[in-house]
Amino acid sequence: MDIARPPRKKTARTVAIAAAVVGVVLATIALAGLDPAAPTVQRVAILVDSVRQGDVVREVRGPGTLVPEQLRFITAQASARIERKAVEAGDRVRAGQVLLEMSNPDLQIQTMQAEQQVRQARIDLLNLITTLRSAILTQEGTVATARTQQITSAQEAQAADSLHVRQLISPFERNTRRAQADEAEVRYRVERERLSLLKASIDSQIATQTGQVQQLEAIAERQQQRLASLQVRAPDDGVLQDLTLQLGQWVPEGTTLAKVVQPGRLKAVLRIPESQAKDVAVGQAATVDTRNGVVPGRVVRKDPAAIQGTVTVDIALEGPLPAGAVPDLSVDGTIRIETLSNVLHTGRPAFGGANGQVGLFKLTPDGDAAIRVPVRLGRTSVNTVEILDGLGIGDRVILSDMTPYAAADRVRIK
Repeated sequence: MDIARPPRKKTARTVAIAAAVVGVVLATIALAGLDPAAPTVQRVAILVDSVRQGDVVREVRGPGTLVPEQLRFITAQASARIERKAVEAGDRVRAGQVLLEMSNPDLQIQTMQAEQQVRQARIDLLNLITTLRSAILTQEGTVATARTQQITSAQEAQAADSLHVRQLISPFERNTRRAQADEAEVRYRVERERLSLLKASIDSQIATQTGQVQQLEAIAERQQQRLASLQVRAPDDGVLQDLTLQLGQWVPEGTTLAKVVQPGRLKAVLRIPESQAKDVAVGQAATVDTRNGVVPGRVVRKDPAAIQGTVTVDIALEGPLPAGAVPDLSVDGTIRIETLSNVLHTGRPAFGGANGQVGLFKLTPDGDAAIRVPVRLGRTSVNTVEILDGLGIGDRVILSDMTPYAAADRVRIK
């Protein structure tokens, strides 16, 4: 049979377990409502700068190279083979000095043929002049004969008229004499016109043949210049560069054989980012760092178009060049744009362009944390940016790249 048992009494242990469970639940709910912990940034891994007020010099900077102000390319005026090298790259040369000797037998033959054509054209011109003058003399004789016949026929016609009046000759004979006189008059006029046409055409025929001679002479002169160019000479005094040809090498017409530069007259060609080049203008002051000294200069040319994100700017060097300044040397240039008077500024952050808004982390007074604040930037320089809004004098901000913490509005600094 069933035995009735009394209910078990709650002990202190059961109460404690229930209280612990309730505490865990409440703690979990409280923690779920808290914000996630702020990420930690190592102090040595960030760059911090303070906000200041004062004058700021706006500058833009870009890499570049030193290039000669005067550079002469020496190109092959005819295809030829290298026979002898009189100098090597790096040698100083004088104007007119022989640099290379080349050969091309076909060019020699072409030059002789051109000279032969000139001689033949000159002979043809002399023959034409002789022929035309002879024709004029012959025609002048024909005109004189026709003149004599015209005068004789006119006199005979007058005599026939006089005899006919006296009835000494018949009307038939008188008419015959009159017709002969008219024929002689027409023949005389025709021969005179033929002489005039011959004299008028002689100049044009001689001019045509003379032009042919001059054209062939120009061709022959060009061929002679090409033949003479096989002895390559320096166009100016300077230093020879890029002479890499070898003996026996065949070079086509138009090939660059070498360059002659004047090493004492160099300029800097800088590549300025297109986002900064809009404020660059001719005449602005600049400095060029050759890594062995800094040379002052001035902007003399700005390329009107951007190439691969940069704008080419030429800097004329106004000071003595330091030792080791040679063509194609890599340099860094800085161009001074303007001076901003009494503006709020700080170091240029890793991100953020001119006249834009960016979020920067501002350090708390104790320096143990940083809070993201919106900042409106103004004009920028190489290492400085103008602050228009969002920061005050003395505020410290992080300039380093904080992209890994884009989702956080607060960071701890350790």
